Amino acid sequence: MNKENQTKVIEFYFSDFPQFEDGGLLFFILLLCIYMFIVVGNSIIFLAVQLDVRLHNPMYSFISIFSFLEICYTTVTIPRMLYNLVSKDKIISFIGCLLQMYFFHSFGVTEGLVLTIMAIDRYVAICNPLRYAIIITPQLCTQLCTGSFILGFIMLLPEIVWISTLPFCGPNHIHQLFCDLEPVLLLACADTSMILAEDVIHAISILTCVSVITLSYLRIITVILRFPSGESRQKAFSTCSAHITIFLLFFGSVALMYLRFSVTFQPILEKIIALMFAVLAPFFNPIIYSLRNKDMKDAIKKVFCSQKPFTVSGT
Repeated sequence: MNKENQTKVIEFYFSDFPQFEDGGLLFFILLLCIYMFIVVGNSIIFLAVQLDVRLHNPMYSFISIFSFLEICYTTVTIPRMLYNLVSKDKIISFIGCLLQMYFFHSFGVTEGLVLTIMAIDRYVAICNPLRYAIIITPQLCTQLCTGSFILGFIMLLPEIVWISTLPFCGPNHIHQLFCDLEPVLLLACADTSMILAEDVIHAISILTCVSVITLSYLRIITVILRFPSGESRQKAFSTCSAHITIFLLFFGSVALMYLRFSVTFQPILEKIIALMFAVLAPFFNPIIYSLRNKDMKDAIKKVFCSQKPFTVSGT
């Protein structure tokens, strides 16, 4: 196609959302309730860890950071989905689409790195408990978390910049619930075979995190099974079970979405998988960490359900 005959795309249209009068209201109410639960639930966990001194240790610090990331991660996509469910326009600008992809994947990569750090933290705590305080210092925790944020936000930058230089000349219909790399690249009027190299890089990064986490928990389970006391085994397993559950939810859905290369699914299945890692995994995070963790439940009750009145110093 000649350049003079191309019409530059300045916005994209989400064509797969139902109209408000055709069931959009029902989906809007359901998704809004889920989003409010995600924000409130993860905020409670974050604040409980910050306000209860009993939880001021590396494990709970990582959990609070992960909860904060879940809020950011879902806020990038869900409010836009809610808007699309009640709006007739259902459009997003080209720049808005790029920003949504960048922040969604940057927060996602950062979450994956934090989950990896959490697995290493549990590995040291259970497999080398006498040296835990020496190895996992507050300074190291700060460095690891800061590095996760920096790496997470740098890793996607080259790809987003490259996509911003591609010509988009129509059509402009995105067949997904939010702006994602593959649905957007399918609309480019240029050779996007270079994305295969990016897919390989993403696959390596995902598989590296999965391998480190899997090996850590396999070693942890091996060590726990050697504990002489059944009570000690139960306590250790309960500590790690929440981490393992979140790991399976997060990386299981991510693998289905981004480790299949040329394999394609039915459109409805594509959207279900997208909902799994964009909505459902963050939804279960506060449930798993609050209901399955006695220390967290006690901290939440102390911070948010305490009946003791506030006292003013000097009175």
